[in-house]
Amino acid sequence: MSETGHAAGSGKVVRNALDRYFEEIRTAARTVEGERTSPADIPLELTGKPAAFAAFTEVTDVGLTRVDQRTHILDLMRNPGARTTKTMASLLMIARAAAHIRRTGERIMLFTPTSGNKGTALRDAVARAHATGLATPDELRIVMLAPEASRNKLRDCALTGDQALRTANPVVLAKVERPADVKQLSSEVVQRHTAEILDTTGFRLWYTLDLDNYRIADAVRAFVEAELLPITADSAPRVHVHAVSSAFGLLGYHLGHRLLTEGLPGYAAPARHPGFHLVQQLATADMVTSLLGTKVPDYTYDATTGLWQQDAVAEFPAVTDDPREVIDPTFYTKEPPTRTQINDIVARHGGGGIVVSRRECLEHFDQVRALAAVAGIEIAADPTLIREWSLVKALTGVLLSRERGLLGPDTDVVVHGSGYYSDELVPALREDHLTRVGTVDDLARAVLAAAHA
Repeated sequence: MSETGHAAGSGKVVRNALDRYFEEIRTAARTVEGERTSPADIPLELTGKPAAFAAFTEVTDVGLTRVDQRTHILDLMRNPGARTTKTMASLLMIARAAAHIRRTGERIMLFTPTSGNKGTALRDAVARAHATGLATPDELRIVMLAPEASRNKLRDCALTGDQALRTANPVVLAKVERPADVKQLSSEVVQRHTAEILDTTGFRLWYTLDLDNYRIADAVRAFVEAELLPITADSAPRVHVHAVSSAFGLLGYHLGHRLLTEGLPGYAAPARHPGFHLVQQLATADMVTSLLGTKVPDYTYDATTGLWQQDAVAEFPAVTDDPREVIDPTFYTKEPPTRTQINDIVARHGGGGIVVSRRECLEHFDQVRALAAVAGIEIAADPTLIREWSLVKALTGVLLSRERGLLGPDTDVVVHGSGYYSDELVPALREDHLTRVGTVDDLARAVLAAAHA
């Protein structure tokens, strides 16, 4: 495997997308800010580009490669410190936090519940802010809270470099009944201790669940498409495929597409909006079931093979080891509130969805690896080494959808490469660098210790 996980691909690359599209992102921020019913905790729009911004965001290259006759991979995971699309939004959030520090004199401590990738990308962004001088370790900190189910997702970064940094920027692992319970746990701590922390330490606690933090940065995907693969009047029908939990990334793309349609200087308006095709796993398939107006079908157990099977609904796995299977704990959200928005977009512009099983991913593993390799993305030959499955799931979803006629043979597909890593690509977090908690009081102690460190 290459050092970076990316071989020399033959596709096109937009270098430092956050820096390149800085003014377009400011337009997106102004638009979103103007449509909110309440102001964001920290202003969404950066009023100016900091001197260190280009160095801070230099890991936001975005690649676009045609990998077969009808399929492109949009590579959103080129930051070696995170390997997921969460990098884009995280860097933008930290740049806003640094601007707030300069503007108000207040210190900022982020507090983020996460299934893994969001927290990893935010920690990487905080470390980059320290390294590039955007903010100092005394001004900017982060507390990350993840459920035990996500232990294998946790990655190392420069914030574990010494004991002082680890105390000020802890990674907390919570023993909770359901992974999504970390949101309730963290919310209780925020309600109890935000004012105390500000009064006694000067740290403003920034609780980071606002969808708009991500939607604005994900608008970049539409700007990249407009530059590298514009949708013109004579373009083939196009569908964007994404392995999703709440589909934040597609909502961000939709925002960018809308701005292009309304008119951005230097861009031609896209001829039409592409369809959206969602890919999910059985345990958290609520976006697809909502879109299709159905439920997960009943599976029949085959004692001779030890597998569960169904053939009634093409959008669900024909075979699986477990009808409640979790392929990747990243996708932990049930009944996401974004279902209505995505349903409306698909109703207007087309698309659909499919649920895949791990067994189906493994049956198509060689094909998936071959397609990714064309884009310069080297997927580990041993699937047990994979810690982030988004890209594998999305490509498997494309292959299965074509086999079952869910994607038309003349439809162009843009696969959002939103995440892939192994322990070899991004080192795992050491056990002795974790803080384990079982109660809200345990968590409060960890947060207070970080603020007072």
